[in-house]
Amino acid sequence: MTQTSEAAAVVEDSKPTRSPRINRAWFVAAVTFVTIVGAAAFRSLPGLLIDPLHAEFGWSRGTIGAAVSVNLALYGLTAPFAAALMDRFGIRRVVAVALTVIAVGSGLTVWMTAAWQLVLCWGLLVGLGSGSMALAFAATVTNRWFSTRRGLVSGILTAGSASGQLIFLPLLSWMVERYDWRPAAVTVALAALAVVPFVWLLLRDHPADVGLKPYGAADFVPKPAPVTGAARRTVGVLLSAVRTGPFWLLAGTFAICGASTNGLVQTHFVPAAHDHGLPVTTAASLLAVIGVFDVVGTIASGWFTDRFEPRRLLAVYYALRGISLLFLPMLLGPAIHPPMIFFIVFYGLDWVATVPPTLALCREHYGEDSAIVFGWVLASHQIGAALVAYLGGVARDAFGTYDMVWYASGALCAAAALMALVIRRRPVTAAGNPAAVGGPLPA
Repeated sequence: MTQTSEAAAVVEDSKPTRSPRINRAWFVAAVTFVTIVGAAAFRSLPGLLIDPLHAEFGWSRGTIGAAVSVNLALYGLTAPFAAALMDRFGIRRVVAVALTVIAVGSGLTVWMTAAWQLVLCWGLLVGLGSGSMALAFAATVTNRWFSTRRGLVSGILTAGSASGQLIFLPLLSWMVERYDWRPAAVTVALAALAVVPFVWLLLRDHPADVGLKPYGAADFVPKPAPVTGAARRTVGVLLSAVRTGPFWLLAGTFAICGASTNGLVQTHFVPAAHDHGLPVTTAASLLAVIGVFDVVGTIASGWFTDRFEPRRLLAVYYALRGISLLFLPMLLGPAIHPPMIFFIVFYGLDWVATVPPTLALCREHYGEDSAIVFGWVLASHQIGAALVAYLGGVARDAFGTYDMVWYASGALCAAAALMALVIRRRPVTAAGNPAAVGGPLPA
């Protein structure tokens, strides 16, 4: 070989391999988004079931609310263990099994005749399945596949739940009103099953599975070995986190977040609006519109989280939410009017805008354990939601109105805004990274 040809070969070999125009991480995020959208059908139904089940079986709203509260509590309590199970068995297996459990639980409700069966099917089975599909799923995908743009990605994936609500809520409310609640329950089961093939065929557990670096990473990250002892690790992370102040503040604010969204508005808005003469389908459509603006607000919150102090963002979000809830009892009526539209838009933008900054604070304080810590924080979110789902029904049975619950939730949001400002910042090294990443700091 001549000297010239050797030089040409060296130049040719030194050329970087052409990378795909769209990074594989974005395809994984897209599949995750579609999965969350499909699974969101089950979250659209509980508020639509309260009046039909009360009318058909004579169950009190408190009894029905108890089943919903079991669902919401298990949704949260399962989440941290699901994050550890994903580390042990992989994302695909855990999510596929979770979707199947959701389908079984929802499908079995069509044959129930007693309240305990509602608690078993909708509370236990759907609660366990949905907990494994909780936001810990989005947190795990974000942490593994993205090194940069994490705030934006977590915002997009969180918005998937609202998108599912937007898609399914009007359809399910129409089914319930025109036919019965049973076809709606079957639709939820089929929607969960329809997503399983997408998860199994298209989702990958780690960038190393396809020979890629995480998006934005400078170096290749080997796939870690499966972590055994998922339950032991999950509890160990909790025991470590509870010794720190930020955990309790994050858990407390997120409990109030769940109380004022899933527990209150998602569960009780439709029956509360119906109490004031608004048709069920119209009220459900308003709740779906909240989902539209939730998509915008959550993605925007992710963008803000990449650029602004997460603690201050949380304080602003909770303060604005509290103000809007205090005005809601004056806006409910038999017809839709401009102030109600303003509430729907305003509240929708703030619905789960709290998730990206909360995730960012978990990453800042707890490093590699952040997905599991966020799972425990999410558990507090759902416990708050479960309490209000139950207490809201009890308050409606006792007082004949939801007004007291709206006012109490507004006051709680004001407290959450103050708690967010108290969360201390993590010390930063000269390199610009949080000190001692990978373990929580002592309180």
